Amino acid sequence: MVIALLTDFGTKDYFVAAMKGVILSINPNAVVVDITHEVPPQDVWTGAFVLKSVYKWFPRGTIFVAVVDPGVGTERAPLLLQTRNYFFVGPDNGVLSLAAQEDGVVAAYRIEARLPRVSRTFHGRDVFAPAAAYLSLGISPSMLGAPMGQWKRLEAPRAEYREGALYAHTIYVDRFGNVYTSATEEDVRQLASPGDVLCVEGPATIRARYVEAYGYASPGETVALINSEGYLELAISMGNAAATYGLKPGQAIKIRRC
Repeated sequence: MVIALLTDFGTKDYFVAAMKGVILSINPNAVVVDITHEVPPQDVWTGAFVLKSVYKWFPRGTIFVAVVDPGVGTERAPLLLQTRNYFFVGPDNGVLSLAAQEDGVVAAYRIEARLPRVSRTFHGRDVFAPAAAYLSLGISPSMLGAPMGQWKRLEAPRAEYREGALYAHTIYVDRFGNVYTSATEEDVRQLASPGDVLCVEGPATIRARYVEAYGYASPGETVALINSEGYLELAISMGNAAATYGLKPGQAIKIRRC
């Protein structure tokens, strides 16, 4: 059984290794895969977006453990979501919600299984890792916790087309500094075709040529394109669009044809 981990822990400290140690102590045959541990600290939205972007490429039955948990040790629930094809384990703060809702939630549980001693600050090790390990042994989710009726859901922003422009938001920045927007390929079709120049108004005013792939951009050129997730993306060839234009997730932008 595959257990896939996503956290904001980084790899400098021992946190991820401790989680893996707990999992393998309970199920030595578990296949533990790292999605990423470089989610920006406490950035629940980015963790949720990354999980949504990756989960569907894993085999059915994969157990996802997502720990971006600024509310650790408070009354927020430890959550297990069973969907049509997967299991999602983590804090009830929305980090699981985008992926789980897309796959279709079958049941939700407040996790009660845990290590004999539970810290106030490391539920990734003491609650979520053992729950995932028990699931990987075939233990029923209903044996690991009590049913939950309500759990926190995040809403993905959408673009709105009106008066010849798209009103959207920035939603993700990758390691290259490419900026994902909430505008989809279908949204952009109402506005422009490849070869057109787009004006993007937000923290900065950006002129970006709309191209089909990075290879059509000249070095240093700002371009817009539909990326692998189907979103309009702003990029600088051989550069960093986020740093150059001061862009980060959550900013409102207006996109029009120049």
